[in-house]
Amino acid sequence: MQLERMDAFFDARTSQYEEHMLRNIVGADAFYPETARLLAPFPEMRLLDLGCGTGLELDAAFALCSQIHVTGIDLSRGMLARLRQKPYADRLTLIHGSYFDVPFGQCAFDRAVSVESLHHFSAVQKTALYQKIHAALIPGGYYVETDYVAKDASQEEFFFSECARLRREQNLPKDEFFHYDTPHTVDNLRRMMLEAGFPQVEHVYQIENTAILIAKKEKES
Repeated sequence: MQLERMDAFFDARTSQYEEHMLRNIVGADAFYPETARLLAPFPEMRLLDLGCGTGLELDAAFALCSQIHVTGIDLSRGMLARLRQKPYADRLTLIHGSYFDVPFGQCAFDRAVSVESLHHFSAVQKTALYQKIHAALIPGGYYVETDYVAKDASQEEFFFSECARLRREQNLPKDEFFHYDTPHTVDNLRRMMLEAGFPQVEHVYQIENTAILIAKKEKES
């Protein structure tokens, strides 16, 4: 198995991406609208979407409220080009880049979301990202993560060890992103979010190997 650079992997699959997700990922027809429902969109809500892709979760969110504002970040130029064709494109600010590098600002968003994107990264990377998300949310705001999760610790360990082996064998640079699924367990995701500063993290939904977690920022005292 030859690993592909993350951006190239998704650029090459842009035209088939939505059909693949909705037809081949168990529960996708349910978890995209459920994610949007949990975001509870309201007029002029400021939403940060990490790994926004072609906007399947945004299709569902804009169906609930057409007057939200979205800042979307993605590594794939092809995905962003497809998203710019959506009817709500004038409500979008799209950034081509890595959400690990792009600054989010302080208290700049009411909500944040990531769907089927973060299961490619380490605990260290995710915890640092969750800290950025926490800082970017207003007091009382929250983050919704919908993602592929490992069923137990042994499965999680297997994925990470296989990824490390493939990267070593293919002599891939450590500082570049390559596509390989390395999901964490729900318990480990909750731990990372708590360590990042969120005082409350709930596992609110599960369908097959996709889970939804909500991490809530503390309100002003």
